[in-house]
Amino acid sequence: MNHLTQSLILVERPDPAILLLRLNRPRQRNALSAALLGQLADAFRAARSDESVRSVVLSGDERAFSAGADIKEMQQHGFAALSDPTRQDAWDVIASFPKPLIVTVRGVGGGLELAMIGDILLVAEDSVLAQPEITIGIMPGDGATQRLTRIVGKSLAVQMVLTGEPISAERAVAAGLASEILPAPELIGCALAIARVISNRAPIAARLARESIQAAFETPLSAGLAIELRAIRYAFTTDDQKEGMAAFAEKRQPVFSGL
Repeated sequence: MNHLTQSLILVERPDPAILLLRLNRPRQRNALSAALLGQLADAFRAARSDESVRSVVLSGDERAFSAGADIKEMQQHGFAALSDPTRQDAWDVIASFPKPLIVTVRGVGGGLELAMIGDILLVAEDSVLAQPEITIGIMPGDGATQRLTRIVGKSLAVQMVLTGEPISAERAVAAGLASEILPAPELIGCALAIARVISNRAPIAARLARESIQAAFETPLSAGLAIELRAIRYAFTTDDQKEGMAAFAEKRQPVFSGL
């Protein structure tokens, strides 16, 4: 396993097709400072341009995923800490990452604005998830109010945002915020196993399916159905479609080329 340490992000390559990114501000419980977001955006830019990377796993450390936005930066700079163009550019890069992204949360999961950008969210049994900004006199930003409401519905979103109180891993799964609860020591292993399965699927079909699912959050149903139909039509033009169906008929494992 190749291991490269950056100051605020740990980058690992546990598999040729998988990138593992770990937030690395343990003393600050991985608070999302401008510097951390900038380095995370750089890692996503590199992963986006690297054709060998098929999926990414994002995690915190053993104590926490993230405490959320950096309060010291906000206290020092006010709203400018959140509206700085460089910071906004970093969020745009992270939020628009086009490859499958699996996020794991153990311990404190206050950084939901980041966790919700993932396609799949896995939570440890010891995790709690929250939007606690109201407790310091502000409200969630970085898209949190919009994504949370779309994922869990208005009632739970309002309760979480206006009380600032956390929900358990069990409630997060019940609400559709996360897909699985796991013992903490198994969290990364499960995420990597899912990433390996995804990475062995047809790359173009996976990208098209992911884009179609994302459209369900961003468009009316009629527009989403049109996007899905165009995606399926394109999938039928690929070499991988022919290989996949031939392999099924021949009762063998497909060998996808990404073409």
